[in-house]
Amino acid sequence: MTGFASRSDEAEGLRWTWDLRGVNGKGLELRLRLPDWVEGLEPLVRAAAAKRLARGNVQVSLRIAGGDDEAAAELDEAALARVLEAMGRIEAEAGRRGLVLAPATAAQIVALRGVMTSGQASRDVTALRARLMESFEAALAEFTEMRGREGQALSGVLEGQLAQIEDLVTRAAEAVEARREEQSEKLRAALARVMENTDGADATRVAQELALIAVKSDVTEELDRLTAHVAAARDLMRDKGAVGRKLDFLMQEFNREANTLCSKSGSSALTQIGLALKTVIDQMREQVQNVE
Repeated sequence: MTGFASRSDEAEGLRWTWDLRGVNGKGLELRLRLPDWVEGLEPLVRAAAAKRLARGNVQVSLRIAGGDDEAAAELDEAALARVLEAMGRIEAEAGRRGLVLAPATAAQIVALRGVMTSGQASRDVTALRARLMESFEAALAEFTEMRGREGQALSGVLEGQLAQIEDLVTRAAEAVEARREEQSEKLRAALARVMENTDGADATRVAQELALIAVKSDVTEELDRLTAHVAAARDLMRDKGAVGRKLDFLMQEFNREANTLCSKSGSSALTQIGLALKTVIDQMREQVQNVE
């Protein structure tokens, strides 16, 4: 979900540049840095972005320059009065609590939001806002196109990891077959030892207990579910919509089955395959965080 786009345009004697930067994120988080004096711009930008983006931490910034009154910043007397009144109340309360505050400089007060207003504030921004949104839509299209190209490359990586998981599941099934006779022999030997050293033991009950142990060590269901998860992941990757969250959930299911496989392995060969599965699944889960 990483991406970048920058677009510059001009109209009505103004020049501006949109910058969009995106990194991975579980949901969609938009961070906007827009000029205050273009009223009504922020909700339009958020709505346009939400239509095209589903996941990621995306920073959107707009820089506007130009215009005859660009430098005509003016002091907002009402805002200044409110700031000074608030400062007085804060200092008085601090004094009552025995606290000494450092004095504020004029530069610090001027830097406070709203104390100084741009000469642009008196401009009718209706037409400008429409042009800015046209420009933003174009920048957003470039941004999503770049993310799409990254997605194509990422798709190849995920397909390769799914192929590794599929191969390991096949190897696990082969290891289970190789383990089957060895496991049966161990159970028969265990039963013989128990019967030789226990007077009056119920042979049927002992056999049932050993059979239960065998059932608990059976990993057929885990292998079947891993195979089904591989197929489900491939179906999701063919989907043209936003599937990142679904894939993220599926990776949790992959990991759960791999953990169970390791805990029930009963042989070093199967344990090694299970650990290899967990490694590939963890690698794939990291990549899935990049999928929208």
